[in-house]
This record gives sequence, C-alpha cells and structure tokens, in this order.
Amino acid sequence: MPERDEMARNRWLRPIAHRFLRSELWRFTRRSVPRGAALGLFAAFIIPVGQIFLAAFLALPARANVPVAAVITFVTNPFTVPFWLLVANKVGKFTLKVDPATMASAKAALEETWWTEFGWWLQTAGVTAFGFLVLSVVTAAVGYLLTSFLWRFVVARRWEKRPARRNFLRAKSPKSN
Repeated sequence: MPERDEMARNRWLRPIAHRFLRSELWRFTRRSVPRGAALGLFAAFIIPVGQIFLAAFLALPARANVPVAAVITFVTNPFTVPFWLLVANKVGKFTLKVDPATMASAKAALEETWWTEFGWWLQTAGVTAFGFLVLSVVTAAVGYLLTSFLWRFVVARRWEKRPARRNFLRAKSPKSN
C-alpha cells in the first residue's frame, strides 16, 4: 500500500502533494473506503497504463481513500490482463449483441469502403474496448456496494461484541454496591 510520504516524494505528484497529504484522504471511514474501492476499480478497467495515478487523482475531488483506490487497481495486472481481455470481449459482444449475422453484414459494409484494413480492429478491439468501458462502470458500482455492505457488517459485528465484553468486565470487577 502506498504511504503518504512515498506519494509526497513522487516527482509527478510533488506539485499537488499538499492535497494528497490531507489526513481525510488517508483515513479509513465508512464513506471514504467504498468511494476508494469504486474509483480504484473504475481506473483499473478504464485505462491500461497508469491506473494508480488515475485512481489517486480521482480520489481527490471525491474525498475517497487514496490507499484503497491505489491498491484495488492491481485487479488488472500483467498476469490477469489476458483473462480481462477475454472477459471484456465477451461483455462487449453481449452488450452490443454482436453475433455472426451482424458481423457478416458489418464486414460486407466494410469491404465496400476504404475501411477494409481496419475491419479486424473494429470487429475485435472496438468490441473489447466497449467491454472494458462496461466493466469499469459495473465493477465500480458493485465494488462500492460490496465494500459498503462489508464495512457495515464488520462494524455491526464489532458493536455486537462490544456490549457483551463490557458486561463481562463489569461482572468480573470487584466493585461492591
């Protein structure tokens, strides 16, 4: 997890380091952590390079937790990129309803124009890019909701244990009434 001092020393962040050093961006609160998770997931899928910096920059105006936003971008890393490319392609095809009949008519239209050289790119890369756009929005929303519910569950569990512990300590105390 990136630390405050580490980000303050970064030459790219130095001009705006005073904004990154605000303590509210580094605290783990019920509002900042889900925001950080959502922004991290959004940045992870929307741009292939520099996701950590994008997530950190987006965390500023959103008042999101910077470390959470930066760490969650590692969902897309060099080892998982082939998997996410396949998933994005499938999501793009499903969302755009691309099937062999549609592709045949699109290919016929492309062959009649000068776009013939770019036909392969439009068929594969365009659909995959749209799939990544859909993945970025959907995973950000799911990440926000999941993190928010998980945060509330953990806090509720802690509050459940708290009164029992307090009563246990009162019962053991040697006070006499």
